[in-house]
Amino acid sequence: MSACRALRRPESRRRTTLLAACTALAALTLTACGSGDNPKSGGQTQFVQGTGGVSVVNDKSARQNAPDLSGKTLEGKELDVAKDYKGKVVVLNVWGSWCSPCRGEAKNLVTVANDYKDKGVQFVGINTRDTDPAPALRFEKEFEVPYPSLYDSGGQLLLRFPKGSLSPQSIPSTVFVDRNGKIAARAIKALTEDELRKTLDPLVAEK
Repeated sequence: MSACRALRRPESRRRTTLLAACTALAALTLTACGSGDNPKSGGQTQFVQGTGGVSVVNDKSARQNAPDLSGKTLEGKELDVAKDYKGKVVVLNVWGSWCSPCRGEAKNLVTVANDYKDKGVQFVGINTRDTDPAPALRFEKEFEVPYPSLYDSGGQLLLRFPKGSLSPQSIPSTVFVDRNGKIAARAIKALTEDELRKTLDPLVAEK
């Protein structure tokens, strides 16, 4: 990768940043387009391992804050998830146009996003490892994706998830954030409509 080769440059600050990005991409590459293994909590987050690779933090006091997820979308618009969707349940889907399971779950995400838009739920994509946004934009057009995607080709946004949290660990991954901006659940595989609804319904019902 060109970013990894750039680590040989003498600028120490740039070297540190690129090393972190390469590490994140390498970790995701190991499970890219796979169903993922059983997640690890890191000893800091109390969560219940659900069936089918969906983990849930039932105790609201044990949930960790979602990181700052802001930047440009695939369309070049500025988006700040915490500010723009404050008070909403947010579904974060990590995907790539090159990923077959991502294509397989796209219609499910689109259907549920449309069904839940009037229930205080906002879907947001995090597009990663697409070095050019054009294929990702074609993907969105093909599947008529109604929600925005942050463009994160280098994996910088994924590095922001706190250690020990239910962070994205594969492509695709889906992270569910409650109305208070806390990480409530995570799936490390492509999701069906039923799995999306079963995970969302309790969060929508929370007060």
